[in-house]
Amino acid sequence: MPKGEGKVVSQNKKANHDYFIEETIEAGIVLLGTEIKSVRKGKVQLKEAFVRIRNNEAWISNMHISTYEQGNRFNHEPLRSRKLLLHKKQINELIGLSKQDGFSIIPIKMYLKDGFAKVLIGLGKGKKNYDKRDDLRKKEAKRDIERAFKSRNQD
Repeated sequence: MPKGEGKVVSQNKKANHDYFIEETIEAGIVLLGTEIKSVRKGKVQLKEAFVRIRNNEAWISNMHISTYEQGNRFNHEPLRSRKLLLHKKQINELIGLSKQDGFSIIPIKMYLKDGFAKVLIGLGKGKKNYDKRDDLRKKEAKRDIERAFKSRNQD
């Protein structure tokens, strides 16, 4: 199965709006028992999440995984930092590329693949406001063209 495929649990739609995604990498994630149960229910939010590299390890911060209802005292903290599982070569590549000016590492989507939770992280370069407006204009024009084509085919 290619990277980025599987049952999508959560998607960071803001990532494509705020960044030009240059490269993507699939990473495993270390989760607790109650966290994976919440992930399988789809209670994950990636909107404000980001990836940091500390001590040659990749960590995802600000990813919100809701507490599990039946978790009682063994429940997890929703906003804790979680370790990403990457090869050393991939981490070194991310370190080198993220040191460049304007680049940051952001999670794009989280999905379940072969029973494991995976995170698709991307190396993104921040967009300027005029780039965002240009993208919105293109999207709106494409929508208008599709609408006109659809109405023409119905007649």
